[in-house]
Amino acid sequence: MDRFGDLDVFAHVVTARSMSAAGRQLNLSPAVISKRIRRLEERLGVRLLQRTTRQLSLTEAGQGFYERVVSILSSIEDAEAWVASGAGQARGTLRVSAPTSFGRLHIAPHLKPFLDAHPLVTVDLVLSDAFIDIVGEGFDLAIRIADLRDSSLVAKRLAPNHRVLCAAPGYLAAFGEPARIEDLSRHTLITHNADNWRLEGPGGPVTVRVNGPLRTNSSEVVREALLAGLGIALRSTWDVGPELKAGTLRRVLPDYSVGRRVAVHAVYPSRRHMEQKVRTFVDYLGDLYGQTPYWDAGLEL
Repeated sequence: MDRFGDLDVFAHVVTARSMSAAGRQLNLSPAVISKRIRRLEERLGVRLLQRTTRQLSLTEAGQGFYERVVSILSSIEDAEAWVASGAGQARGTLRVSAPTSFGRLHIAPHLKPFLDAHPLVTVDLVLSDAFIDIVGEGFDLAIRIADLRDSSLVAKRLAPNHRVLCAAPGYLAAFGEPARIEDLSRHTLITHNADNWRLEGPGGPVTVRVNGPLRTNSSEVVREALLAGLGIALRSTWDVGPELKAGTLRRVLPDYSVGRRVAVHAVYPSRRHMEQKVRTFVDYLGDLYGQTPYWDAGLEL
């Protein structure tokens, strides 16, 4: 059992990025935490963590080991949760962080069925486009739309995220439709906190520099400017799917899009003692969106 305990200690240290913080979570002293990590490294014969006075970081071996440890601990937690699920009931306040537009469009409209089914749960939904420290700010989980291969948090993929280049028909009628990726340099491009678009195309990855007349920290401002005919934007289909289907927006350069590793994820600090309210909500969103989410229905992607 000590071997599994050492794995648990290691996972907590990586997630908390601090032996002291991990010790507080596990009610162990930093000296005990350090001893457990050292014992684990000695048993494996490799260094898992690089230690400095200010921070901890994973070695290459440590990163690979951590990914497998999380999977092992997750399987154990899932097995225990399966046994206990008959007695467990979702209850309490569920603090959720989500991007502003996605939360408004694809979480808020679906809260009623969830809350009706789980009357002992209260949802505290905080919408923000800023990066939220879910551990430091006390969130149970966050919805993130990103490539999370390097995240130290536990992530469950909820749905694919397709981002496409598009523009209003009025803009294209006035300025023409780009035929090649190089043509974008002669068009007005609208961005949200980005100087470059990194796209995948027939020839592989390509970077497009964005120099438009509008810069904003609001994804919703970009959306409204796009619909008004200001220029071309890179938007997710969950945001502009209805407009693409209705023809109020048209896709341009359809051979170019964002890489498939970017997806909609639910992220949370650890599967250890994962509360039923979190598990229930994550499963609810996963079932709601699915591998082919409703916002992509009828689109050619």
